[in-house]
Amino acid sequence: NPKQRYSLKAMHTPPSRALHQLDAWEAAGLLARRELKAVDLLASCLDRIEQRDHEVHAFVRVNRAAAFKLAIELDAGSVRGLLHGLPFGVKDLLDTADFPTAYGSPIYETHQPVADAAAVSLCREAGAVLLGKTVTTELANLYAGATRNPHNLAHTPGGSSSGSAAAIADFMVPFALGTQTAGSVIRPAAFCGVVGFKPTHNRVPKAGVKALSETLDSVGVFGRSVRDAALIGAVLTGDSGMANPALFTQSHAARVGLCQTPDWTAADADTRRAWVHAEKVLADVVRPVVWPDGMNNLATVHQDIQNFETARSLSHERLIHLNQISKPLQARIAEGLAITGETHARHLRTAAAAREKMDALFRVHDFILAPSSVGEAPAGLDFTGDPVFCRTWTLLGLPCIHLPFFKGSTGMPVGLQLVGAYGDDRRLLAAAHVLHARLAF
Repeated sequence: NPKQRYSLKAMHTPPSRALHQLDAWEAAGLLARRELKAVDLLASCLDRIEQRDHEVHAFVRVNRAAAFKLAIELDAGSVRGLLHGLPFGVKDLLDTADFPTAYGSPIYETHQPVADAAAVSLCREAGAVLLGKTVTTELANLYAGATRNPHNLAHTPGGSSSGSAAAIADFMVPFALGTQTAGSVIRPAAFCGVVGFKPTHNRVPKAGVKALSETLDSVGVFGRSVRDAALIGAVLTGDSGMANPALFTQSHAARVGLCQTPDWTAADADTRRAWVHAEKVLADVVRPVVWPDGMNNLATVHQDIQNFETARSLSHERLIHLNQISKPLQARIAEGLAITGETHARHLRTAAAAREKMDALFRVHDFILAPSSVGEAPAGLDFTGDPVFCRTWTLLGLPCIHLPFFKGSTGMPVGLQLVGAYGDDRRLLAAAHVLHARLAF
């Protein structure tokens, strides 16, 4: 149904084309050529925040004065890097030396780190202007923050990188940082109708990020186009080739596996309609995936690993500040503590074996197209959605990018995620750019 499709033009080039509506890669080019001033872009973003954030609640806090001071310096000096002059938001799970970092918890309400998280430092080094901290759920877990979905304020933006996704969707900043332990980049990107990119596990340094699961935690990015994700990814991973414009002008032959995953029964009618659209539009490059034997329980294995490691990572909070932890998180911690070390070790072995089987699958398919979410963002703000369609890919450590291209039955965003082989981030981004354009028209 054409009425249920997104248009890339409508999504990424709104009619008014105010400065805050520029894609990150577009604005970066203008800033590098001195055709746009950092102070003007910043002013436009701040105006947008002032107009909308009292309803959306994407930001925990913003520092206008510090941002303007840096923007003035950038306009007066030489171009510092790929992100010169781009304002950005940072999920309040990543430490910042000039902003309090509360991790979405009253336990850390007055916590002031002495250093930036490595990902934040890398963005600053490349010339980006930190505008503010974005809302996260409590300790990046279940208990929702204040953020609302910009497409419909009565719906969740997803979690746990809720504020970062909403800030991009509502044109408050060109890019934002988030994290994913289960589906905390891909799912809010899906619910808010933006591009979310989770690189290969450990390709982005995690120093200075509140740890939940060493096996699963990853830093990711939000933008309004695949090229935005690639630009920020180049800075965070050190792979400058991700930002090479030639990557997005070449034709890329690809064998794309359509993978419903063993959890397909959870998909609702909206995701299924988006799936059928993708099958038709990409008929010349897609083929069904034969799911490897012995891998049907990976979502459950992921959940157990997450709960086991989160319960132990939050030992201080549990032992000293239990009364300041929400009941849902207390329940998750209790579930994690009930899992034995022997069971956890067995789960880790299962994950390692599954990665080997997935390597074999990627010899048949270059990329895999799979659901990002059950469907549209649920109504209400307490439940941030089910990450079931993200758990397996996160467990395997694979690079994933959400592509928004469809509207569901109530007009909310729907899309699919493209998954690449381990370490194949650059090629994944190039293919995602091509496939996204085809899906959206």
